[in-house]
Amino acid sequence: MTVPMRYPEHETWLYAVFASKAAIKGGVVRRAVRDVERLMGRRAFEAEVRRRGFHMVENAGQFIVFCNDEPVHVVC
Repeated sequence: MTVPMRYPEHETWLYAVFASKAAIKGGVVRRAVRDVERLMGRRAFEAEVRRRGFHMVENAGQFIVFCNDEPVHVVC
């Protein structure tokens, strides 16, 4: 699989994800895996989540990003 190159529209999309009210308040944002892969690539998105010190899980075709640096515990 080829990794999409980063273009200004990718940066705009990424900015919009992390400038959302939920992200700014340290909440949760959710994005479809297929959209992330199509728009910027999984590895690039994972790298950005790590760079920000956030955590991310994948379930049922969705990425769920916890926009804070608190530990994540799977309860059940």
